[in-house]
Amino acid sequence: MGLRDRRENRRQEREAFGRGGNAVHYQMRQKLVSIGDDYWIEDDAGERVFRVDGKALRLRDTLDLEDAHGTKICRIQTRVLHIRDSMAIEDPQGQQLALVHKALISPLRERWKIDLPGDREWKVQGNVVDHEYEIEDDDRKIAEISKRWFRVRDTYGVEIVPDQNQALILAVAIAIDTMSHPAR
Repeated sequence: MGLRDRRENRRQEREAFGRGGNAVHYQMRQKLVSIGDDYWIEDDAGERVFRVDGKALRLRDTLDLEDAHGTKICRIQTRVLHIRDSMAIEDPQGQQLALVHKALISPLRERWKIDLPGDREWKVQGNVVDHEYEIEDDDRKIAEISKRWFRVRDTYGVEIVPDQNQALILAVAIAIDTMSHPAR
């Protein structure tokens, strides 16, 4: 990647993220309790947009992401018998949309990978435990997750570039939150 490409990426990030940017904002609640609890994801206007339905009494962590009308968009579920902890995100028909897992080697900061269909992948870098990280697709930031926008202790925000699959990125953030903050 040359200097010109980096400058162009930075310009696009400034247009999308931060004040006056066109990124879509969501407010999420940090996973404070165990699977089985439900909570709402709100947009920046305070409207309830998605609902996370925690499925209790399951052998694996299972969460359903639903729209405001209760239609299931995807299921987020722990994968067993994998070398690394991972969670699969599946559509209502059971087709895998993404597999979220921790990168094997991450000496300085937490790194996660999201495997997508067609040998594509997203990279997650930053401080996942403190909800300060970014999701990148081919060295282009497509989402930023941060607590700094909120004063409430158990709340964090997700900013997503408008041309991305909003529900899939929110499902990735939910999966990472579930894996990095085990049930209390």
